[in-house]
Amino acid sequence: MPPTSTEEADEGEDIVVQATRTGRRVQDEPIRVEVLNREEVEEKILMQPGNISMLVNETPGLRVQVTSPALGAANVRVQGLKGRFTQILADGLPLYGGQTPSIGLLQIPPTDLGQVEIIKGAASALYGPSALGGVINLVSRRPSPAQLGELLVNATSRGGQDVTGYNSGPLTEAIGYSLTGGFNRQSAQDIDGDGWANIPGYDRWTFRPRLFWDGAGGAKAYLTVGALAEQRRGGTLPGRVVPDGSTFAQDQRSRRFDAGLNAQAPIEGVGTLYLRASGVTQAHRHTFGDVIENDRHNTVLTEASLGGGTGDTTWLAGAAYQVDSYRSRTFPAFDYTYRVPALFVQAEQKVSANLTLAGSARLDDHSEYGTRVSPRVSALFRPGPFTVRASLGRGFYAPTPFIEEVEAAGLSRIEPLRGLRAETADTASIDFGYAHGPIEASLTLFGSNIDHAVQLRDVSATRAELVNADGVTRSRGAELLLRYRLNAITFTGSYVRTDAREPNPDGIGRRAVPLTPRNTAGLTAVWEKHERGRIGLEAYYTGRQSLEDDPYRSRSRPYVELGAMGELKLGKVSLFLNAENLLNFRQTRYDPLLLPRRAPDGAWTVDAWGPLDGRTINGGVRFRFGGD
Repeated sequence: MPPTSTEEADEGEDIVVQATRTGRRVQDEPIRVEVLNREEVEEKILMQPGNISMLVNETPGLRVQVTSPALGAANVRVQGLKGRFTQILADGLPLYGGQTPSIGLLQIPPTDLGQVEIIKGAASALYGPSALGGVINLVSRRPSPAQLGELLVNATSRGGQDVTGYNSGPLTEAIGYSLTGGFNRQSAQDIDGDGWANIPGYDRWTFRPRLFWDGAGGAKAYLTVGALAEQRRGGTLPGRVVPDGSTFAQDQRSRRFDAGLNAQAPIEGVGTLYLRASGVTQAHRHTFGDVIENDRHNTVLTEASLGGGTGDTTWLAGAAYQVDSYRSRTFPAFDYTYRVPALFVQAEQKVSANLTLAGSARLDDHSEYGTRVSPRVSALFRPGPFTVRASLGRGFYAPTPFIEEVEAAGLSRIEPLRGLRAETADTASIDFGYAHGPIEASLTLFGSNIDHAVQLRDVSATRAELVNADGVTRSRGAELLLRYRLNAITFTGSYVRTDAREPNPDGIGRRAVPLTPRNTAGLTAVWEKHERGRIGLEAYYTGRQSLEDDPYRSRSRPYVELGAMGELKLGKVSLFLNAENLLNFRQTRYDPLLLPRRAPDGAWTVDAWGPLDGRTINGGVRFRFGGD
């Protein structure tokens, strides 16, 4: 089901969002924030317990794009913008790195999420250069006042198993805790029989404890640490070869450790002091055939800000310092360290009972790409049941070697970076909403212009290089959402049209941005009864996509995916069953996945423009312990 909108919140629950830094009710935010609440998170946990990709993929305007068919890696594209521009945060902290690796999306368990907050369009004014295209903020569940535990066991028809656990409760009157851990595994599957794994195999462990402190007078603190270990296996299966007669294993070993702190303390007569700090280190061992790449990504953030308000005015000002670094033992020519001190300010003014204006700006002094200013202005107008939001923002992105094609094929065939310019973007949107009784509707018009977008260009049969596009990359589109509630049944329909075009990498003319469907649509129906269960049906349509360097076709086929799920609650025990892609659509029914010869960038597969796994059924049981 698509996210709860800002208008829907008016009809019932009060949802407070953190992604805009102000901690306001979502319906009062001039910036449009889409929220998946805990009920929607729980629904998606039953459909895909191992990672958050399904959580965001069914949100209008967002598309989870597979970047490496060999490893199953994917990122999130927002309104036609490439996935590297989307910043994924955990409680406002970059715990998955300044630039979340494509594989990172598949390593984030949804078990302990309280809600998911989504901001579309340039959010550099709020979070710096990594948020050029938008922000997905994953907000953790807060501890229950009594001991609460959950255990979920899941298995799939494609050889996957998941076991996740969650426990929370009070330690003292002021301190609570939560503890999340899990084991996920998948056996490699060659569904089309070509000797190449359509579904990679993996074994993954995750562990995350959290502490929450609520002091006197509004003081709060949150502390978390996390650890992950994963071994992922793809490429050719044992005894099988690629078209040139060689074996080509494509594996990845990941280790990640992180820590984060969020704290706030009121200062009498002044406002509230906010402190944020985090650090993450990620080590990878990539195998691309006979090439092994060992590397490490590190991100450190420290930030302090002061916020307050008088009457109809609220404000926030602060300073931040972030360091992102990459070190490769195999290809040190690609090493980089970006140091970015920053100052930021934002203010909101309630002009009248129905009109609120907001503005924010950030000054980043980037060690490699110089001083950059990222502004954003927004307005909220609320006459009766109608809502109008408008937003305009600018941001920039510091190029790294890790665009989608490089993450899929490695660095061995890429020329060292030379003279790249920062990517800059202007984004705008206007949103019209209506909510009254059981009816909710919204229409969003959006557009973006990106200057100096980084592209991959072939320089020979075995080498490629990263260059800035010679021209502007443009994206224009519209999102339509309709929702109707009939007693315990919720019907939701959505449609998104996106027209994204970019300069050709060879410098001649323009083309449609590859892997960006012009039309997508969805229709869902969910019946839910508290403490009894739920039943859901869904249908999603994906239109034609332009393809790049695919010898079999220049445009993809359109396709429809049907799904159904059900949950039966028996006291503290829930039984669930979910079916995805009931029509069994697979890209490899129409064309091979493997290329006839290896691409100049090193890839052995075409891009994934449709499902590779076909029909999949999963089911399991969830146990609850304690709680109310």
